[in-house]
Amino acid sequence: MQESFPSRPARPRSPGRPRTFDRTEALETALRIFWELGYEPASVSTICKAIGIAPPSFYAAFGSKAELFLEAVRHYEAAYWTGLLKEMEGSDKPLAQSIAAFFDQAAGVLLNPETPNGCMVVLAAVNVGPRETEVVSVLKNLRLETRNYFKRRLERAQLEGELSGDADVEALADALNIFLEGMSIQARDGLSLEALRKAASPIVNLFAGLSAAGAQSG
Repeated sequence: MQESFPSRPARPRSPGRPRTFDRTEALETALRIFWELGYEPASVSTICKAIGIAPPSFYAAFGSKAELFLEAVRHYEAAYWTGLLKEMEGSDKPLAQSIAAFFDQAAGVLLNPETPNGCMVVLAAVNVGPRETEVVSVLKNLRLETRNYFKRRLERAQLEGELSGDADVEALADALNIFLEGMSIQARDGLSLEALRKAASPIVNLFAGLSAAGAQSG
């Protein structure tokens, strides 16, 4: 005879998380809100309403608005930019072509019709108060990380003789990063995809000229 056991009492659900809560879906929703509004204007109540949870559920799941934002911004970087930057850094194409391909794809990301215009990291930084020290620090480091992808690609071009040895790699990396951040603002302001891509032509031509000069000096 099969021995029967008393049924185990159901474990009480945490009042902080409803049964229908989907963390990944909630993160995507929060990401879009931060992307559209920026950090400060995106209130907890706005996020809760969009996700469909009460504030206690929000704090139980994410801890705070700052913690949710940091999780969302890292997800954003991984989903939209890390692959493009690694592709540019590791490209075997000539430097100017690598940069041209990157900015062409970047324009597509910044003006993707399925997402808000502009770069979340750049636009969110505009309205983060100084008291949010961790958020400010993470955003700064993410922008620096992007700049360092450019720097490493330029350093390789220099080692391979494509850039002259006296080229200021630090300044050139800064210039590329500043241009990318400027593209984000222009994308938010409504510049067309064609115009945004065309705007990259002068900077690409600059690197084509530097590459030619490097080859001649080598």
